[in-house]
Amino acid sequence: MDNGALSYRRFLDGDESAFDFIIKEYFDNLIFFINRYVHDLHISEDIAIDVFADLAAHKSRYNFRVTLKTYLFVLAKSRAINYAKRQNKRRAVEQYYTENENSEYESLESLVLRDELKLTVNKAVDNLPEDMKVAIHLIYFEDLTYEEAAAVMGKNKKQIDNLLYRAKNTLRTMLGKEDLLK
Repeated sequence: MDNGALSYRRFLDGDESAFDFIIKEYFDNLIFFINRYVHDLHISEDIAIDVFADLAAHKSRYNFRVTLKTYLFVLAKSRAINYAKRQNKRRAVEQYYTENENSEYESLESLVLRDELKLTVNKAVDNLPEDMKVAIHLIYFEDLTYEEAAAVMGKNKKQIDNLLYRAKNTLRTMLGKEDLLK
């Protein structure tokens, strides 16, 4: 039997100093072992303390078939892996929500900006002369061809083209943007 198992038997028999010996003997090595899985010394210390608390609280779990050191390291590995899994899941969930919040925020922002632009353009179109306004509406909002718009307005294709050209230039001037309506 190793010193750890002997000390643990003494602890089971009521010798509290034997448990202190076990902690002094294995604590530092356990922390460095756990740190290989969790990569955080403070968390490693917490897990090591939990392992020793488990050893003290559940006295019947250690059956003396393996060395106490092996038992402690198996417990520590299990707890460290469980912690790392929880952290990975937590990070994945946080990343998912962060990405979705950002994309939702960006989507909302782009919708608001697009709506503001539409309102501005619609107001500017409303200020155009009637024939330009009708030509813009038929071509860009109703998706008619130049020939179809010409038939609706009683004009020829070239007149519709000229109306749209003048309407776009007027809108660019009104809106102050050169590349708005290309």
